[in-house]
Amino acid sequence: MHVKTGDEVLIIAGKDKGRRGKIKRSVPTEGRVVVEGLNIVKRHTKARGPGKPGGIIEKEAPLNSSNVMLICPSCGRASRTGHRFLEETDHKGHPRKVRFCKSCDAVVDK
Repeated sequence: MHVKTGDEVLIIAGKDKGRRGKIKRSVPTEGRVVVEGLNIVKRHTKARGPGKPGGIIEKEAPLNSSNVMLICPSCGRASRTGHRFLEETDHKGHPRKVRFCKSCDAVVDK
């Protein structure tokens, strides 16, 4: 997936198109992400004992990851990302794979 938990993203499709937010949770197996405070849906829940009252609860629903675009930390624009290998190695001795911004060519991962 081209985005990870903690990345700042711009939503490019759907009812929240044009709004920015931070990724709260990602589900790579399904290709979906949950963005903080966006894609709010209402769930009608039944009371489940004294600790869980019933009612209409608003919660964040997952979006498809193709509907979000990463905001580059260096240039501040929503841009496409690519992958490249660095000269330095990871803990297994393999070249480290990082994401980079295609508009400013800066490395996104630390």
